[in-house]
Amino acid sequence: MEQKSRSSFSSRIGFVLAAAGSAVGLGNLWRFPYLAAQYGGGIFLLVYLVLVVTFGFTLMVTEIAIGRKTRLSCIGAYKALDKRFSFLGWIAAFVPVIITPYYCVIGGWVTKYLFTFLTGNGAAAADNGGFFNAFTGFDAGSVLATLLDFSGPGPWFLIYTLINTVVVIFGVEKGIEKASTFMMPVLAVLAVLIAIYSLTIDGAMAGLKYYLLPDFSKFSASTVLGAIGQMFYSMSLAMGIMITYGSYMKRENILEHSVTQIEVFDTLFAFVAGLMIIPAVVAFNGGDPSQINSGPGLMFTTLPMVFESMAFGGIVGTVFFLLVLFAALTSSISLMETIVSVIMDKTPLGRTAATLLVTVAALVIGIPSCLGYGPWAGITIIGMQFLDFFDFISNSVLMPIVAVLTCILIGHVVGTKVIADEVKQNGAAFHREKLHHVMIRWIAPVLLVAILVSELATKLFGLGTI
Repeated sequence: MEQKSRSSFSSRIGFVLAAAGSAVGLGNLWRFPYLAAQYGGGIFLLVYLVLVVTFGFTLMVTEIAIGRKTRLSCIGAYKALDKRFSFLGWIAAFVPVIITPYYCVIGGWVTKYLFTFLTGNGAAAADNGGFFNAFTGFDAGSVLATLLDFSGPGPWFLIYTLINTVVVIFGVEKGIEKASTFMMPVLAVLAVLIAIYSLTIDGAMAGLKYYLLPDFSKFSASTVLGAIGQMFYSMSLAMGIMITYGSYMKRENILEHSVTQIEVFDTLFAFVAGLMIIPAVVAFNGGDPSQINSGPGLMFTTLPMVFESMAFGGIVGTVFFLLVLFAALTSSISLMETIVSVIMDKTPLGRTAATLLVTVAALVIGIPSCLGYGPWAGITIIGMQFLDFFDFISNSVLMPIVAVLTCILIGHVVGTKVIADEVKQNGAAFHREKLHHVMIRWIAPVLLVAILVSELATKLFGLGTI
């Protein structure tokens, strides 16, 4: 058996904050507000909440239970459940290998913007995308010179990656748990402060009303698919993270209760992210929620202009990008830890050596994403820049496939009793056992296939958006 002595979180709250930190990331900040604005505001929020406590709960409790039961990272965990599904562990492990490098590139962008606002130059970033395009598209004439020049993303990518390295080297309890226990409360406080300030802006109430009041005439299949896709993306599912963190969870902890707390943290943060961004951007755009864009365009182009239009915008922008940095770090640390955990399980390497190996690999693999809008902008894969392609393959293709196959494994091969028995360790109750049984066997696989088909149709054939 490949199993070694396993680290663990020192407390239940340490586990919950680390797992919630993994779930709370850039997806909550730059994708949730956009989708909420696109799919009807309040009605999208309502659908999202329903899906979190059903679909999201089912997949999360399954993955954490698999990890705690097997005490292994994802490759060994799936093999321990059924040797025929060993391949699934390798696919799941490959997801963070793809995501970590480009996520660290984006984390570098965040670090650059925080530095810009900290040094009082936030106004320079509020030029309708000129600052962002010049930064990400920087070309010093050669690859090496571009990577080393602070005018471009290279050094910021390195700095951000090394922050992750330091935390992961310190281990589960002294590194990840301590970092999460510090960053998550700070993250919550900063988010609430910015949300409150956002609501004081003239015209913000129109955005608040749109965001909170459900308009059932705007409900559609696209609303459901959009909410499923966002929830799936934002909860760190199907990438081995929750299995890894579950393997560090003490058996005396009440698993279902912990999952519920993670759901609450992640959902509250997504909700507050909407409060931070939607009212402010709607006010900035004269009451038009359709002007809220997604991804880097929202984070690095629209919001700096919104901050510049505010009183004390420089301070608000600084606080906001500090919040974004913490949100990004809590997610990328979990991604790096997942790969390190696999390497430690499958090789004789210790934590420090495994982490340094992963760091070097992330830096090398991340170079195309780092240069993909600059010197290598002319190189595309199926019409996408490197970073966009890696994001598409991991989030739109591999993650739904991993989740569907996990549902088949648990729902139709080994049986849902395996998960139920793990949840009910030490006499704990499993209040949503019937829901879990029905969702994992029948409903979740159908919804996941719908996500996969929708994403492929959108990205490859341009047949519409989810």
